[in-house]
Amino acid sequence: MGGISPFKFLVSREEALNLLLNSIKPIDQTETVPIERAVGRVLAQNLVAKIDAPPFDRAAMDGYAVRAEDTYGASEFNPRVLRLVATLRAGETTDKRLEKGECIRIATGCPIPPGADAVVMAEFAEERGDEVLIYKPVHPLENISPRGEDIKRGEVVIMEGEVLTPAKIGVFAALGLRKALVYRKPRVAVISTGVEIVELGFDLREGCVYDVNSYTLASVLLENGADVTRAPIIPDSYEALKSALYRYLDHDMIVFSGGSSVGERDILAKVIEDEGELVFHGVQIKPGKPTLFGIVKGKPVLGMPGYPASCLSNAYVFLVPAVRKMARLPPKKPNVIRAKMGRRFVSSTGREQFLTVKVVDGKVYPVFKKSGDITSLSRADGYIILPVNLDVINEGDEVEVILFE
Repeated sequence: MGGISPFKFLVSREEALNLLLNSIKPIDQTETVPIERAVGRVLAQNLVAKIDAPPFDRAAMDGYAVRAEDTYGASEFNPRVLRLVATLRAGETTDKRLEKGECIRIATGCPIPPGADAVVMAEFAEERGDEVLIYKPVHPLENISPRGEDIKRGEVVIMEGEVLTPAKIGVFAALGLRKALVYRKPRVAVISTGVEIVELGFDLREGCVYDVNSYTLASVLLENGADVTRAPIIPDSYEALKSALYRYLDHDMIVFSGGSSVGERDILAKVIEDEGELVFHGVQIKPGKPTLFGIVKGKPVLGMPGYPASCLSNAYVFLVPAVRKMARLPPKKPNVIRAKMGRRFVSSTGREQFLTVKVVDGKVYPVFKKSGDITSLSRADGYIILPVNLDVINEGDEVEVILFE
């Protein structure tokens, strides 16, 4: 099989991202998971409360359950004296009805006894034997959390499409629910290609490198709501690529790394053209020019650059928005700061450039080395985007840094 022709037409980053996202469909299938494994998942139906929370009127403070009218007129120098008739500890209840002139010692969270309508805080009362001196009056319902104060039966407490946070998991627990109906995670296959790529744990042959990309891509995908299959490394041959493509079409998305540049063995674009639709091949950015995207049998297929820094950089630009849309997760909001360049930088790419940088003492310094150097990203705090028509950034120029964290 001969080589394919060089990139015929480069699309802009914005156009490439729009083409990609317009082809992505959110996952419709749902599954039920235990709430202890539901954090970060997307709720697939409105959560409607079937009980009140709290399910009864309860004490909001440690103190004494009273009839409010029995405390009227109480002061530090003229306390009201009530008879202590019972004690309620955490988890205890009583059927005894509180009568005029009586009180019950009560712990926070305990149900309010029948006949009581307020709680005097412990610091405003003093026990003397079986009597309690009340030094401050209370009004009806004071220091009481009424039934349904937090959640009322029939209320929609979490909407379909919301991401379940630890606090929202707590809502499930407060309602006595052990499981949640959530959208299924996208299943993404990650395939590294090239005879020069070696799996970890094996000795390197001359001219070969270890597989970096499948691990970095899998990490990005896992961090953004996907289930990942790391496929075995395959050679850049037409038949091997085609076979791998069909083997993983049961997944929701397939991501190849390597085999997307122009070269004799780089024929992924040809495979996609033959088996489906090649939407774009080549993006006007650096690093990441050889990125490609296509659709085969209704499944999105991304071809990422083989060089590790380019591959990971493009994963943040293209793969993260795509998989988050598929997973029904909200777009990631970039964490952006403004700072001044610590030294001059000259760009001569003629393409939009993603320049990895480190922020030191409030100043920005480039750390990008080469597309193949993964440390260009591991040592970076973020990146700045240099437009096509910008050739030079001078020391002291203010730039916008998009932080990785």
